[in-house]
Amino acid sequence: MAARPHSQPEMDLPSAGTPRRWLLLVHQIPAQPSNLRVRTWRRLQQLGAVPLKQSVYVLPDSSNAREDFEWLKAEIVAAGGEATILTANQIDGTADQELIDAFKRARQEDYLALGSDVEAALKKANPRRRDSGRRAPALRRLSELFRQRLSAIESIDFFASTGRDRVISLIERLGNEAGAAPSAGAKRDGLDSDQYRGRLWVTRPRPGVDRMASAWLIRRFIDQTAVFAFAADRKTVSPEALPFDMFGVEFTHRGDHCTFETLCQVFGVRGPAVTRVGELVHDLDLKDDKYGASDAPTVNAMIDGLQMTYADDHQLLERGIEMFEALYRSFERSKRPARPRAVSNVKDAKRR
Repeated sequence: MAARPHSQPEMDLPSAGTPRRWLLLVHQIPAQPSNLRVRTWRRLQQLGAVPLKQSVYVLPDSSNAREDFEWLKAEIVAAGGEATILTANQIDGTADQELIDAFKRARQEDYLALGSDVEAALKKANPRRRDSGRRAPALRRLSELFRQRLSAIESIDFFASTGRDRVISLIERLGNEAGAAPSAGAKRDGLDSDQYRGRLWVTRPRPGVDRMASAWLIRRFIDQTAVFAFAADRKTVSPEALPFDMFGVEFTHRGDHCTFETLCQVFGVRGPAVTRVGELVHDLDLKDDKYGASDAPTVNAMIDGLQMTYADDHQLLERGIEMFEALYRSFERSKRPARPRAVSNVKDAKRR
């Protein structure tokens, strides 16, 4: 991953001579559900918010921050808690520079932790080891995961903290040790046997996001002549067919992976555009907002529209495949990192 100038996350920056505006979330968490406090804390960490005091967190004021805090506020209130969003030009007892330094320290710690993990991987990536050739695919996948973690930190590095360039250099070294190929396009280094080509692939009726995306992945990267059919139960699937996204079959959910991610892992399909598609599919299918895919609401609406338009499952699946091909081509051209999802529109940032 070549080093590039550090572009700060999108923010509504103050003009020269204008005091910086801050956005505050003041919240109170109920005792039940017991995991709400942990979920809220993790979400605040993902947003890059810094604590002012217990139950008060701050972000630089921006349209994205207002939307993110508004979404978190809705979750807290829905669970029986209380939350208020405030804006301030000045926070009592805390100068702007103190807050900026706090944000920088938080991101420096993130960069340091990621750098330590990459260094640990580099120590294991000795090219003189006898099994170095077999380890190369795993190291390339690990390198891609580190890149994703770096992108996540960059998205909340509001004040260009130190430590980023060192991490980029370490990830570059790991990629070189693994013999990583250029990132353009999708690469495969997993299963690649003739037994998976020219086959009948079977999945459940009324395909949704995971089955549509998996069918697209199969036809584009695994079996270009794939034919698809539908069955309600794997017991009714012919032994010659390959079932996917069905309970108890090989190509289906594994752990916290959706079927699309399983297919990518098993067949070694990778690349920035495929990764973006996978993050989108994961968030929509598993509904855990793991990646905060910004395109998820739009794609979900498109799939709903396709399901309402096409009663025939074959037509529905083909249109879904076309949709994911269009998304892939767009992602492949743009090569831009996904931004955290914007959930709601907030017209002003006054007290709510």
